[in-house]
Amino acid sequence: MPAPLRVVATASAVDLLRRLSSRNGSLMMHQSGGCCDGSAPMCYPDGDFIVGDRDVLLGVLDLRLAVGETAPDLPSGKDAVPVWISGSQFEAWKHTQLVLDVVPGRGSGFSLETPDGLRFLSRGRAFAPAELAELDRVATLSGRDWAAGIRPAPATAPPVVTEASDACPVPPRKP
Repeated sequence: MPAPLRVVATASAVDLLRRLSSRNGSLMMHQSGGCCDGSAPMCYPDGDFIVGDRDVLLGVLDLRLAVGETAPDLPSGKDAVPVWISGSQFEAWKHTQLVLDVVPGRGSGFSLETPDGLRFLSRGRAFAPAELAELDRVATLSGRDWAAGIRPAPATAPPVVTEASDACPVPPRKP
């Protein structure tokens, strides 16, 4: 069983990232750890946010892909959106898959989607015990690793889902 992806994105989030990429060039995301922006996923032009040595790469979103697709290679340039989280926040969230979604509303003043009247939103799905066991076998990549040129393998599961509920289903309510 391959390890599950630590980050997936909805089709709406990928569409917004494509639009932002066409206006701003290569992008990166960082799952904010609080302060003035709460715990929001923030989108920046690649390189505008300094990734720390201990930040953890959750994955690289591939803007070439549609729902359900995978690619044999990693994306590059404007097609690649690395998604980062601080090391301390990763320790608190490592048992969950981050589902990047987009909703109407005003985002942070620092994130690129703010003028579009939309905001990125993190949703989460708790990994099952078997998934956690597989993830324990996979090394995480840090900002230090990235700076040294180390990259993850291409995703083996589709990183784009139609809706957030496809990645983190809501159980039905009991009558």
